[in-house]
Amino acid sequence: MAKRNDIAVDIKDILGKLTIEDLQIKGKRVFIRADFNVPLDDNMVITDDSRIRSTLPTINYAIDEGAKVILASHLGRPKGKVEPRFSLAPVVKRLQRLLNKEVLFVSDCVGPQAENIVSKMKEGDVVLLENLRFHPEEEKNDEAFAKSLAALADFFVNDAFGAAHRSHASTVGITKFLPSAAGFLMKKEIEYLKGVIENPVRPLVAILGGAKVSGKIGVLENLANKVDKVIVGGGMAFTFLKALGQEIGDSLVETEMIDLAKSIMEKLRRSNVKFYLPVDCVIAQTIEAGAETKIVTTQEIPRAWRALDIGPASVKLFSEALQNAKTVIWNGPMGVFEIDAFSRGTFAIAHAVTDAYALSIVGGGDTDYAVHKAGVSDSITFISTGGGASLQLLEGKNLPGISALTDKK
Repeated sequence: MAKRNDIAVDIKDILGKLTIEDLQIKGKRVFIRADFNVPLDDNMVITDDSRIRSTLPTINYAIDEGAKVILASHLGRPKGKVEPRFSLAPVVKRLQRLLNKEVLFVSDCVGPQAENIVSKMKEGDVVLLENLRFHPEEEKNDEAFAKSLAALADFFVNDAFGAAHRSHASTVGITKFLPSAAGFLMKKEIEYLKGVIENPVRPLVAILGGAKVSGKIGVLENLANKVDKVIVGGGMAFTFLKALGQEIGDSLVETEMIDLAKSIMEKLRRSNVKFYLPVDCVIAQTIEAGAETKIVTTQEIPRAWRALDIGPASVKLFSEALQNAKTVIWNGPMGVFEIDAFSRGTFAIAHAVTDAYALSIVGGGDTDYAVHKAGVSDSITFISTGGGASLQLLEGKNLPGISALTDKK
C-alpha cells in the first residue's frame, strides 16, 4: 500500500526560519547537525539506518550545490568521555554506501586535526566529525565549545529534529556565530507535526499509549481543544480507569496522577471531544514470554494480575473510532508489544490506522518500532524521527533547536 500523501497539509510558512535553500552555499563550508544516533549491535553494525537516510536529501542538496559538507552528530550517552562503543565510525561506512562517495572521518569534532582536514576540503567533499558528546561541553551548551564548532564553517544547518528539544552547543550555541537554517528533514517534521495541530483535516484523532500518563499530560492538555477524538491505550489507560473507580488489579497506575486524569476527562467532555478507553484487556501475572494470559473486561482484572495489552473488544472499539478519521496522530503503543502475547493490540491498531483514509503521523521511539514490526510503516504518511521532540511540539512548546535558527526577513 502506498503512503497516503495525497491528503495535503496546508502549510503557510509554519517554520518562519531560514532553510538550506535560502543560503548561498556554493564553495562554502556548511556545518550540518544531523541525528545519526542509530542502533548498533554488539559487533558495531548498524541495525536500522532510517535516521541516516532521512537526512540524505539535505546532504545531497548541499553536495549538488557545491558546498563543503561537514557533518556532526551525537551517538548514545557517553557522558562527556571518549567511549569507543559510541564512535561514529560505523556511520561513515553506511554514509559512503548511501551517498556513493568518499566520506572522510575526523577522530574529533574540534581541534587542530578537524581544522586541518576542513581547510583542505574541495567543493562537494564530505567529512564526518566524531561524536559531539565525547566533550562534556556539548550538553552544557558551552559557548567556547560552540564557537570552536562554528569556526569550522560558514553556515550552520540543523537537520537533527531528534535533538531539537535540547539546548546543546551543536543545536543552539553554534547559532550565535553563524547564519543558521533548517534542513529538509527539520522543515518536514515541523510542517507535519505543527501543521496538523494548527490546520488539520477533520476529523482529527489522537491515539496516545505507552506506560505513563505523566509523559503525555502536556499533549492531552494541548490537544483538548483541537482534536475530535482521543483514544488512550497502553499502561497509561489504567490511571484513567482507576480515576473512574474501576479495580485494575496490579496494572500500572500513577496514583499521583488520578486527580489530573479526572480533570482531563472533564476538560475533554466540556470540549465535546470523544474519549475512548479500553473495555477489555490481556492480563498476566508476569511480563514475560510464555506467561499464562487471560482476556477479561477492564472491570474484572483480578488481584495479582496486570493488564499488558488491549483486548479484542477494545481493538474493535478503537478501529471503529478511526474509520472516519481524516488525520491521525499516534504516539505510544497499546501494550508490551515487544512480547508476542501482548503485541496483538498494538499491531491491530497499526493496521486500523493505515486502513483509515487519513493522513497519519506517528511519533518516534517505540511507536516507530511498533509500526515497523507490524509491517505497515510504508503505509504511514509520516514517521517522526524524534520521540521527545515530537511530544514537546504536540504539547505546544517551542523547541530550542528551532527557535535559535535565523528568522526569515
